Amino acid sequence: MRTPRGRSWPSGGRLAGLGALGLTAALAATLVALPPGDDGGGTGADRGGDTVPVAAPARAEADNCNDQSLPPSDEDGPTIEEIKNRKVKKLVVGVDQNSFRWGYRDPNKKGGQLEGFDIDLARKIAEEIFDDRDAVVFRAIPTNERIPAIKDGRVDMVVRTMTVNCERLKDVDFSSGYFKTGQQVLAPRKSDITGYNGSLKGKKVCSAAGSIAEDELKKQSYGADISTTVPNQLDCLVRLQLGEVDAVVTDSALAAGQAAQDPAVELKGEKPFTTEYYGVAMKKGADDLVRRVNKVLADYRADKDGWKKSYDEWLRGPIGENASPPKADYRD
Repeated sequence: MRTPRGRSWPSGGRLAGLGALGLTAALAATLVALPPGDDGGGTGADRGGDTVPVAAPARAEADNCNDQSLPPSDEDGPTIEEIKNRKVKKLVVGVDQNSFRWGYRDPNKKGGQLEGFDIDLARKIAEEIFDDRDAVVFRAIPTNERIPAIKDGRVDMVVRTMTVNCERLKDVDFSSGYFKTGQQVLAPRKSDITGYNGSLKGKKVCSAAGSIAEDELKKQSYGADISTTVPNQLDCLVRLQLGEVDAVVTDSALAAGQAAQDPAVELKGEKPFTTEYYGVAMKKGADDLVRRVNKVLADYRADKDGWKKSYDEWLRGPIGENASPPKADYRD
């Protein structure tokens, strides 16, 4: 099979296995507590093969609050002391287990351990706090439970392709941005949908509840039926594969991974129609933890074996860009 851009897709069981992952894992329970130390292990997914280009975002969000995080610091404070002094000496991190190359379980690997770009970052933060990259408990959190899980103390932080914006900053605090992305349309490659425009009129469009995509569709639907919302973003891909919806609106970085999983779909439109930044979300007022995470990110961006190495391992394949980490902006 060939992609719409004329590239050959790899043959064999890898994409088929990942397609099955999309159809099954996305229908799993909405909150799964993983055993202490459950981790990505291994060396990562195969990096070779074909790519799904993601163009640079077209415009900035009107409420971009990526510059509202605290400056970095390596000093402990009350939040970090509480984490260090509890009985189980591990950082509890909310993650995804269904997003290809971000936080997922490769069915072709023995053990099915979590791995991906976000998992690497979570491990780096645990290493900074406990001097042990394995001192982490991963909890699978659906899209619509990310903020509640932080507020009610189920997790210390969420590292789960979560966009920083002003509305969310009312409920949680964020690190500086660690990845730049934007919203884009995902649809069958044979569809007459051409992007986030009038071609959506009369089409059924899926988004995740509590996502930026849902917010954007409420602002401008272009006449689409936007009544289909799901707890987990990957559930939209399942509905698209089953023919229950005509398109999905989601982050371009996630959509690129989904298009890599299923060559029957593709990104529509030349580029994303928003500019967004993923950040690590933490409890409101946990200033010492926010500063420590920002120190980790500052070092991670600068280290050739940090952000760039993780990007090359997990994201260069599906995204197809020689990307670099976004510049950190802090509030005064």
